[in-house]
Amino acid sequence: MADTRLTTPSYLVLGIIDKLGEASPYDVKVEAARTVAPFWSVPHAQVYAQCDRLAEAGLLSEVRQSGGRNRRQMRVTEAGRAALAEWLADTAFEPVEARERNILKLWFGARAEVLAPVQLTEHRGTLEQYEELAESVGELLTRGQREALEFGIRYERMMVDFWQWVASRRA
Repeated sequence: MADTRLTTPSYLVLGIIDKLGEASPYDVKVEAARTVAPFWSVPHAQVYAQCDRLAEAGLLSEVRQSGGRNRRQMRVTEAGRAALAEWLADTAFEPVEARERNILKLWFGARAEVLAPVQLTEHRGTLEQYEELAESVGELLTRGQREALEFGIRYERMMVDFWQWVASRRA
């Protein structure tokens, strides 16, 4: 493991498999899409690559299902749990790279009067979805999951506010 550099997607895979107890790479992809995708997307191919890397590093164990599709079932090893626990305890600050495509478009001269109305509609829709989710399943979420959902709600509110500001400057 000393040679294996773990990245945020590595920890995402470890965390999901740890929560599920056992999972195939496909299960990880589905669970990531169902849970963390709004704030951390991971491409399908990257999940498979991470599972391979983590198994090679001894952080995941792998068992092939007999018969059928011969799917791989992965489990987090003790070394994997230790790596995940160390990462969870790490409080180091890393600046966020927003990677908002339409902000980049503004930078390069896109027409705000065209972008802003669409962005407002989309961010308001996402905000509504998050708020409905919080209302419908909020009590079923762990404290950390609820806090992550609250981040999504606050982020979407900020984006609505930002695009309203952009639109108002053009009026």
